[in-house]
Amino acid sequence: MKAVTWQGKRDVRVEDVPDPTIQEPTDVVIRVTSAGLCGSDLHLYEVLTPFMTPGDILGHEPMGIVEEVGAAVPDLQVGDRVVVPFQIACGNCWMCLNALQTQCETTQVHGEGMGAALFGYTRLYGAVPGGQAEYLRVPQAQYGPIKVPQGPPDDRFVYLSDVLPTAWQAVAYADVPPGGSVAVLGLGPIGDMACRVAQVKGAGRVFGVDLVPERLRRARERGVETYDLRAFDNEKELVAAIRDETDGRGPDAVIDAVGTEAHGSAAAKLAQQAAGMLPRKIGGPLAERFSVDRLAALYTAIELVRRGGTISLSGVYGGMADPLPMLTLFDKQIQLRMGQANVRRWTDEILPYLTDEDPLGVDDFATHRVPLSEAPHAYRMFQRKQDGAVKVLLQP
Repeated sequence: MKAVTWQGKRDVRVEDVPDPTIQEPTDVVIRVTSAGLCGSDLHLYEVLTPFMTPGDILGHEPMGIVEEVGAAVPDLQVGDRVVVPFQIACGNCWMCLNALQTQCETTQVHGEGMGAALFGYTRLYGAVPGGQAEYLRVPQAQYGPIKVPQGPPDDRFVYLSDVLPTAWQAVAYADVPPGGSVAVLGLGPIGDMACRVAQVKGAGRVFGVDLVPERLRRARERGVETYDLRAFDNEKELVAAIRDETDGRGPDAVIDAVGTEAHGSAAAKLAQQAAGMLPRKIGGPLAERFSVDRLAALYTAIELVRRGGTISLSGVYGGMADPLPMLTLFDKQIQLRMGQANVRRWTDEILPYLTDEDPLGVDDFATHRVPLSEAPHAYRMFQRKQDGAVKVLLQP
């Protein structure tokens, strides 16, 4: 089959690889019909290269049609249409039963000290072959895959794999009071969708911050009060502008949907790049123990949120030596919540919104739909924010 493989920093290729097969009774194999290109994939493209191995199959936002079913998967059959969550969870352990599927005790990557295994996401999360491919083996399929109806295009459901539950959890963790205010830093796919979720869940005012014109336009057209970073000389001016709209206090909650891709510390960026240029046996441990993040977005969130407010982190951070303004966090009495989305925790709440009325705008959420064969171009375009690329779907 054809699959998108990682070969090095900024080097992904579509190659022939062996077809997946049933390995455990709880497996299924699906024929992939759509797979999203996620902002997190760009971390593998550049920042997290010390944890990658040439030939790794990328992608963690797939959906498709069931082709083979293991003997211990009672609720799926050949021909079913399913969306596959980005994390692999069993549904039966203590963590899963307590709605913490990203901490699944059955699939935790104990050798790396990490949580549940993820599709297509570094050795830290199990080096499981990903879904940017023609076919995908899905472990723990007695629980993970979400069966969806035939008929509507893939766009209606594919975001259940990651974008929708990640945005949903970001808003839930932000704990915006009814009619309250929330600022979303970063209007990429997750930030854009988090704005939409906040609106349908009753936020009174939603502020969106970015510096990419296409992203700002998309959010503004849906009623988000947008702020272009390029219009401010520094962070304090941005913070003051939003505070002026919230009685001088700041918003009730801030969602950081940027993470380590923020435009921030040049020194931190240099450290990340240096680790990525070292041999994996050296660069990996160095990045794990001593790496620092580019924390500009998080610092802005801490400064911006009102006293007693909440910060919700959905952007990916990976540093282990990050200086934080603990005095400010403590003094402002800020609540901080974060983590990978627990996909199956939220999907039953989300599904009623995936109707023909389309209140979340999923049907036209993708800006680009490209053949799998054009994945290298799609990665470059998305990483460089070219051609108005906000959300890309790959179609085998």
